[in-house]
Amino acid sequence: MAYVRKNVAALTRQEKRRFVDALLELKRRGEYDEFVRMHIHYFTPDGERGLRTAHMAPSFLPWHRRFLLDLERALRRVDSSVTIPYWDWTRDRTTTSVPWRDDLLGGNGRPGDRRVTTGPFAWAHGHWTLRVGVTDGTFLTRDLGRSHDPIALPTAAELEWALKDPVYDVAPWDSTVTKGFRNKLEGWGPGRGSTSWRNHNRVHRWVGGTMLGAASVNDPVFWLHHAFLDLQWTRWQRRHRTGRYLPAQPPGRGDAQHGRVVARHQKLPPWDVTPNQLEDVSRIYRYA
Repeated sequence: MAYVRKNVAALTRQEKRRFVDALLELKRRGEYDEFVRMHIHYFTPDGERGLRTAHMAPSFLPWHRRFLLDLERALRRVDSSVTIPYWDWTRDRTTTSVPWRDDLLGGNGRPGDRRVTTGPFAWAHGHWTLRVGVTDGTFLTRDLGRSHDPIALPTAAELEWALKDPVYDVAPWDSTVTKGFRNKLEGWGPGRGSTSWRNHNRVHRWVGGTMLGAASVNDPVFWLHHAFLDLQWTRWQRRHRTGRYLPAQPPGRGDAQHGRVVARHQKLPPWDVTPNQLEDVSRIYRYA
């Protein structure tokens, strides 16, 4: 029977505690840091050579779907009642919304060094020291809303802009495409600065601190954010019944994207699974 992922705003006090406790146990065991390492390793942008799987590519959604499943399975080995909740940032849009309360993820970072000092992941408690990252920082940081140059979370209308596109992705299958559901959701836009960050990307920028860059998994809100994105893929599939993951076939030799993107029936590193196999996960979980 499929288990259920809930809106974080609907979690009971006990469900929040169990989710937090399971995360802390994975961290204590050293398992959590392996997820941070994996995301850093597969964070390959357009400008680098080689295969792109996690970002700036069609496989953005199936890669993170499998990534979430792996984390969820690890959590459920600790506590079988736990599932990853999702954060609907089109509704819970303030710095005091449910995710940022002391009984879940803790709040904003303090002025100056942006260190998170509240909630179970605060550095002072000694349970969430950052050991894997692209900087030497050891404590979780946040800058909710970006204090020095404020930005807002994406709106329901901006999310709808992505959902109504009937095509999953288009050539050249990277961060420059202006059509297709995948990049409209991932959020690489033209220009520079805040206007170029949309949906997924803008949320990372809004949270700030540790959520910026390849080591963003160090902030547990990463999972709530990506669960909501995964839900959007499910909603897009329901709306566009004939919509499928693209490209269906690998770009041919002579194409700049040859060997750089994963086609529908190709294996998605680091797993022995294809995007095609990840399009329907209804037997594993569903969203409330």
